[in-house]
Amino acid sequence: MSKTSEEIRSAFLEFFRAKGHQIVESGPLVPANDPTLMFANAGMVQFKDVFTGKETRPYARATSSQKCIRISGKHNDLENVGVTARHHTFFEMLGNFSFGDYFKEDAIAFAWELVTKVYGVDTDKLVVTIFGGDPKEPTLGPDDEARAIWKKVTGWGDDRIIGLGLADNFWQMGDTGPCGPCSEIHFFNGDAPDYARFGDEPTADGRGWMEIWNNVFMQFERRAVEGGGFVLDPLPKPSVDTGMGLERISSVLQGKTTNYDTDLLRALVDKASELSGKAYRGSQGDDDVSMRVIADHARTTAFLIAEGVFPDRAGREYVLRRVMRRAIRHGHRLGIAQPFLHEVALEVVRTMGGHYPELAQRKDLIATVTEQEEVRFRETIGRGLKILDDEIATLKTSGKAMISGETAFKLYDTYGFPRDLTEVIAAERELGVDGARFDTLLDEQRKRSEGSKVGEVAVEEVWRTVLEQLKTQAQASAGDAAGASGVRFVGYEREDADAKIVAIVKGGALAAHASEGDEVTIVTDVTPFYGEAGGQVGDQGTIVRPRGEPMTFAVSDTQKPIAGLFAHVGKLTQGEVSVGDAVYLEVDHARRTATRRNHSATHLLHWALRTVLGEQATQKGSLVASDRLRFDFSHNKALTPHELTRIEDLVNTKILGNAPIGTEVLPIDVAKQKGAVAIFEEKYGDVVRVLTMTSDSVELCGGTHARALGEIGLFKILSEGGLAAGVRRIEAATGLNALVYLRQVEQTNVRTARILGAGLNQVAERAEKLLAEKKSLEKEVAELKKRVAIGGSSVGASGPSSPGGAASSGSGAVASPTDHAKTIPGGRALAQRIEVADAATLRQVAEQWRDKLGPSVVLVGAASKDKAMLVLTVSKELTSRYHAGNLIKALAQIVGGSGGGRPDMAQAGGTEIGRLDEALQALYGSLTAAADPASEAPAEPSATPRPHAD
Repeated sequence: MSKTSEEIRSAFLEFFRAKGHQIVESGPLVPANDPTLMFANAGMVQFKDVFTGKETRPYARATSSQKCIRISGKHNDLENVGVTARHHTFFEMLGNFSFGDYFKEDAIAFAWELVTKVYGVDTDKLVVTIFGGDPKEPTLGPDDEARAIWKKVTGWGDDRIIGLGLADNFWQMGDTGPCGPCSEIHFFNGDAPDYARFGDEPTADGRGWMEIWNNVFMQFERRAVEGGGFVLDPLPKPSVDTGMGLERISSVLQGKTTNYDTDLLRALVDKASELSGKAYRGSQGDDDVSMRVIADHARTTAFLIAEGVFPDRAGREYVLRRVMRRAIRHGHRLGIAQPFLHEVALEVVRTMGGHYPELAQRKDLIATVTEQEEVRFRETIGRGLKILDDEIATLKTSGKAMISGETAFKLYDTYGFPRDLTEVIAAERELGVDGARFDTLLDEQRKRSEGSKVGEVAVEEVWRTVLEQLKTQAQASAGDAAGASGVRFVGYEREDADAKIVAIVKGGALAAHASEGDEVTIVTDVTPFYGEAGGQVGDQGTIVRPRGEPMTFAVSDTQKPIAGLFAHVGKLTQGEVSVGDAVYLEVDHARRTATRRNHSATHLLHWALRTVLGEQATQKGSLVASDRLRFDFSHNKALTPHELTRIEDLVNTKILGNAPIGTEVLPIDVAKQKGAVAIFEEKYGDVVRVLTMTSDSVELCGGTHARALGEIGLFKILSEGGLAAGVRRIEAATGLNALVYLRQVEQTNVRTARILGAGLNQVAERAEKLLAEKKSLEKEVAELKKRVAIGGSSVGASGPSSPGGAASSGSGAVASPTDHAKTIPGGRALAQRIEVADAATLRQVAEQWRDKLGPSVVLVGAASKDKAMLVLTVSKELTSRYHAGNLIKALAQIVGGSGGGRPDMAQAGGTEIGRLDEALQALYGSLTAAADPASEAPAEPSATPRPHAD
């Protein structure tokens, strides 16, 4: 029975809701607070901290439909996208999870009931795999428990319950940490299943065996042991992590052999077909592959931009740029001459915006960023083609027949040229491409990107131990539930507290006590200190012993290493301290107050930016410290002075209104109903803290804030600038810090006015006048230098000598550099160093000396700042003998650079200024080598040189 993807997704979630699971919304594609992952690539990503014990949730069973991207590190399906029927960069993973609740028996029963009863999949087209043991893990036998459960549930024999090894049916989070066997359900996409051929890869059109469900049974903890090796310890609370790709199950239930024919992707394929004017035939032909690539990549593009990832040169942004440029290149292959990808991305918004509202909310941003990137890339393609043309021209001259792997990889990595495009262009010119070197460079790049793995080390054991001890102590105290979930934070209400030390961590290990001078971390059962989170820095202050021997611990930072813990980092400056001691904690009031001002101002700034620039100006990151605030936001161009002034005015007007700042703790669904803005980069639980400043500014925030807007004082923007493509940064100050900044500006203006001898209101006018005079003098000096270099001016004997000769003692005239030209076959040659500051003047000098010498080759060089410059010009009548573009390449290498150009004019540059004279002298040898040995005898220069072009 055919079902829509929406019905399939809904049926999955509702099935597990009926089985006692909490439906959890998809986590973001960019995982919050997880630097080890580039993108969420599995349904369990948002629950990783729950599985490792770093986080607790109010439910033990969960189900979700998770947005995923697999495009980096070891999970990289990019090259298969569009070629196979089932590989994607973006996909949705349906999953159900047990956090120490049910295990194998229920997980298998749930999977079988949903697939065969609810979805009605033909059981004759199914097989099951389990972990069958592996010699590489001899201590771990086959998963006979899972096999027995599957036999009971299905009634099958061993022929349809197949055992596989570690590579296929064993999962682990990393080298150490939770791990366990897997059990998968596979479906035969086709007419008659051939059980004997299970394991063969599906055909390109999708026919054959395809995995549709994976049950991961986390039942072991893999830990390293002394002397090397690992051991597997049974977990006290085994857990379940399952996943089923929505695209794959949709193809099964909709009777399609390829995911691209399902309702999730076919509309996007058809859009690509419409834009190209070519029919989609569902084949493996180049045009059909290109349409499928565009469909898949448009989804990745739309979803990442909706989460504030914009194409750029590094990290996630670079991955998005690569995906977009790959799609654009396939559009180019289809003959689409105008920007088009934004239109396909808008089709993604139309088809998926109902389930993922962030797409609809950021529709305009998705379209704008996508179109702008395509326009830029189409310009880049032109530059890349020029690089390739230059390389081919050089190869033709040198007689080589192979484009280097370095050039091919540069075109691929920097300009988005796929290797096959370079090969096609090269083949048209009867050249090859060094594919082996290209593959080596590509492999090196992939290895560099493998920091984005699913597996990472679980939270430091010491913090889990502290948290468990704290919970145990709290539960043991009659009627005391304060520490049942960890340290009790009282910092919203007060800045001091009496407490008890529950742990001391020294050198990464638990310690019973600390002595004066020790740098340690102290955990107390109660704290007013805010732990760094949400962009706000951690509090500083002191911890003292209120009674008995004096003890002072200077807190330099406060961190939250694990949910439920506040760790005070610092140094014991007086006395000794032990676990169990009663202490008194006091936050640095002045620093906290200044931080509160800046944090509240950050929220007002966010509101003002959206008011002035539009709803697309969403937060991309922030830093809230005591001395300043920093706010990163999505916007594709610099703010105008008028916009900055309006933003400042809006914020300061709200501050002057002095409205009270309200906070309340609400279930997240209720908070969203109130219109609270949630930031993608933050991780939120089921209960959140809602900050209300005005009716315009309602956001989720766990930080500390002013009591009323008037406490913020003056708000002043310090700077605004670009951070990355589509991301801007504003730094600002509030309160006394803003006053300090304004005083500094005032003092600078007064000092500048005094230096210029002008009044404060005349500083700008006087500075503009001085700059104009400076430019005029620089122009005059440059002209004089050019005249001296050419040899067309006369100066006194005491004046500067021309670089080509000494000043004449009689008349004071400077000898012309052209007097030093050498005879070469066909004319004359001159290589000369001169003192000019720019390449334009260098070209003028070279051309004028060439015209003065008659048929000639002239090379001039100059040093400008940290660069050596060369210009080579050849008279038209000599270009058949001497090619300026070819000659200068060898000379450029001497100065550590590169160059090229036309037969009659070429230029180059390099960083090795000290070898400039060597490069100039090398011209004569190059000309000798380039001359035709059979040419006529060297011609005498014309008796009457051409007029001197001065």
